[in-house]
Amino acid sequence: MPQPISQTPSAYGYPLLIKQLLHSALATAPEQEIVFGERRHSYVEFYRRVQRLANVLKEMGLQAGNTVAVMDWDSHRYLECFFAVPMMGCVLQTVNVRLSPEQIAYTLNHAQADVLLVNSDFMPVLKQIRGELNTLTRCVVLTDDGTPCPKGPGFAGEYEELLSKAEAAYDFPDFDENARATTFYTTGTTGLPKGVYFSHRQLVLHTLGTTAGLALAPQQGRLHRDDVYMPLTPMFHVHAWGLPYVATMAGVKQVYPGRYVPDTICKLIQREKVSFSHCVPTILQMVLNCEMAREVDLSGWKMIIGGSAMTSSLARAARERGIDVFTGYGMSETCPILTLAQVPTEELGGENEAAIRVKTGRPVPLVAIRTVDGDMNDCPRDGHSTGEVVVRAPWLTQGYLHQPEASEDLWRGGWLHTQDIGHIDAKGYLQVTDRIKDVIKTGGEWVSSLQIEDIIARHPAVAETAVIGIQDGKWGERPLALVVLKKDASASGVTEEDIRQHVMAAANSGQISRYGVPDQVRFVTELARTSVGKLNKRVMREQFPAAS
Repeated sequence: MPQPISQTPSAYGYPLLIKQLLHSALATAPEQEIVFGERRHSYVEFYRRVQRLANVLKEMGLQAGNTVAVMDWDSHRYLECFFAVPMMGCVLQTVNVRLSPEQIAYTLNHAQADVLLVNSDFMPVLKQIRGELNTLTRCVVLTDDGTPCPKGPGFAGEYEELLSKAEAAYDFPDFDENARATTFYTTGTTGLPKGVYFSHRQLVLHTLGTTAGLALAPQQGRLHRDDVYMPLTPMFHVHAWGLPYVATMAGVKQVYPGRYVPDTICKLIQREKVSFSHCVPTILQMVLNCEMAREVDLSGWKMIIGGSAMTSSLARAARERGIDVFTGYGMSETCPILTLAQVPTEELGGENEAAIRVKTGRPVPLVAIRTVDGDMNDCPRDGHSTGEVVVRAPWLTQGYLHQPEASEDLWRGGWLHTQDIGHIDAKGYLQVTDRIKDVIKTGGEWVSSLQIEDIIARHPAVAETAVIGIQDGKWGERPLALVVLKKDASASGVTEEDIRQHVMAAANSGQISRYGVPDQVRFVTELARTSVGKLNKRVMREQFPAAS
């Protein structure tokens, strides 16, 4: 058996703790800016504020292992919580503010939150659920407009006021790198939200692996120290995909947008020279369609798209504006980044470039990905043999909080099961073709809803689309296309049969099976979504249970 290395008694073991991510930035970029609204903090001031926040929480009696929950928009405060809370040995719970009040109460109780930092915008929600919260003892109010903190028991004060009175020095301790650092909850498209959790070691390794994946790109999709970073994925959702940790470790300028208002986003891009972001397709579509976007130069803006599949039409629209758009893939349970669809130098400007950008991507360092059949046998890496995507990486959640049976199901066979179906080609590119629960079984064939959606989205009149399987007495299931038309001249006079014939043309050219041509197309004003902007096909199937 291999033996552990011998260790000198005085040697420092260097646990992989979140505090270690700050060393390089403070040493190499101490005066770099972190921007929120009109506030500008240097990294030195950011670290002082992190220490002040830790002292505030310590004065409130918090001890290692206690849970601090946060309900806020994307802000400098949230970034301070990303560091201060876990660095003092507590657990950070990032609360999904788009859940229903009942679900928010459930997650706070399930995570056993001790203290809640709450933006004044969410005080009505807190007032509604306060009587249901079993473990919460105190609240700190966060405000951007001077809203006074409520008086009385249970309220410790206003965030900035408390920080101003706290000492700007805190000795963050060493402890086991496997200690839990964060908890948050999946969006609960089926049943109650599930709690996932990550250790310090996992978050540090995810930061290093993601940084390596982004920095190793020789040209396209590369993040470097001269970039200006702005998240457009909520910080409550998988740590904003972990990119705030990456940006902080790298010491880049960071810009936090608060609420996602398209015109505000465009103004920040223009004013702060934002060059690197990430979001779900819906947010990018909103930005491209807003009035302000016509006046702003978006060229050179690097953008990772995740959460839902990026259609080739959206990628084309982004590329026409000069946006360096490409896909990233992961899920709540994977911390989340597993793959990036960066374009190799030899493919830049070639006929395959656009197709590569919308692939699911190649694994970042330390990620092992397989596609397997029902017996966990590997599918051939030929670019078309599909199976379930299973993964291993050092940053995958080790289970669902307080749910051992669901955790075992997630990890059956020693690999994390994504419930996505896909294939891998000879160059290592993964292409997810559908969710297991969303694949359409019709006439004895499996039809990919994502592939039909991509074809429909190419129609010039289509703004958005979703394809679901609906019950059919003869075929078992048939695809139903839900389509949101554009609000311009291109959609004038377009009929449901026009969309169907558009898909039929793709089938006739061999792009998809004829079984994939929808019998029905429904024009809708909007598509059902989860709280983080993903298409919610469970709700769609409830809305349209059977063919008419």
